[in-house]
Amino acid sequence: MSECDIDTAPWEYTLHIPHDPRSVTVCRRTLRVILTMHGLIRLCDTAELLATELVANAVLHTKGPAALRVGWTAGVLRIGAWDADPAPPDPPASLDALTDAEGGRGLGLVRACADLWGWQPSAREGNRGKYVWCDLAAA
Repeated sequence: MSECDIDTAPWEYTLHIPHDPRSVTVCRRTLRVILTMHGLIRLCDTAELLATELVANAVLHTKGPAALRVGWTAGVLRIGAWDADPAPPDPPASLDALTDAEGGRGLGLVRACADLWGWQPSAREGNRGKYVWCDLAAA
């Protein structure tokens, strides 16, 4: 599939994951397959970084199940992670402040690499939680 063959119709995938650090790798590799199959390979590297940060936060900082959601609408790729903790994420620090930090860069990277990001309270299968998302424009 070439760039001329990019699927313009909206689509969405959701991958439900267990509370397991290996889920981060599963999500990253699944995302690469999805984007490749939809002709969006040029977004893979940045999308994988963003998904890794969002899913890692969901798995490492909460105690319940999580989910990766990837969707395409009107030339925008939305990547999001749902987790079972309803508490809002900590605000992202500036990347300059995190240069030597061993952790805590996740949302700072998301803010720096995504066109837009945010979070909202959410529920899935009766579990309260939150959905943290970011957008990447294809252009």
